[in-house]
Amino acid sequence: MDTVRAAFRNECARLEEELRGLDETDLDRPTPCPPWSVRDLLAHVRTGAGRLVDMLAAPQPQRAEVDAAAYFGTGKFTPEVNSARIDSARWEAARELPGVPEVADGFARAWRAADAAVAAQPPGRLVRTRHGDAMTLTEFLRTRVVEVGVHGLDLADALDRQAWLTPTAAEVVADLLSGGRPLPPGLGWGPLTLVRKATGRAALTGRERSLIDRADFRWLSFGG
Repeated sequence: MDTVRAAFRNECARLEEELRGLDETDLDRPTPCPPWSVRDLLAHVRTGAGRLVDMLAAPQPQRAEVDAAAYFGTGKFTPEVNSARIDSARWEAARELPGVPEVADGFARAWRAADAAVAAQPPGRLVRTRHGDAMTLTEFLRTRVVEVGVHGLDLADALDRQAWLTPTAAEVVADLLSGGRPLPPGLGWGPLTLVRKATGRAALTGRERSLIDRADFRWLSFGG
């Protein structure tokens, strides 16, 4: 929990810092997550970062049934679920995020409230997600690091900024994507490159694909 919580805090604080430097025209830029604009994507990230507040106020399940890897399963990426996710973010963005101050302050309140709620929990706390998954708090917080960190790459690309993925978040996300296994020899990737390649945010070269296939290496694929 200490490692994952540090990654969540570091990545959220870094994103908050970036948001303070936006101007109003930045909010309407397109992103690599169409049809979302920067404003829409930030509404989605804000909601995801703050989701633990309500989850920790609810009764906990009796036992954990999935881990962070299983959370990112095919059931989360059906056309119906994706459509609802897209529409919800766009509606929230239009209604609640008219400008940069609301975007930055809203995200700051959401992630800080979630972090405070996590800090108040005993070891071994369990939670139930909005999809019905029963998980340990640590495993669900790992998914929040993925959400904030990976979408941070999308935002950096949309804003023409250098990626700001923090080292602690990069390690947590890379470990989840690789299942904790070492990469095939010869790739020479650091955590940031692994995150980009494994999530489709950077293309594999022919040589890289060959090394991966020869090693029969499989990483976590969102949505199967």
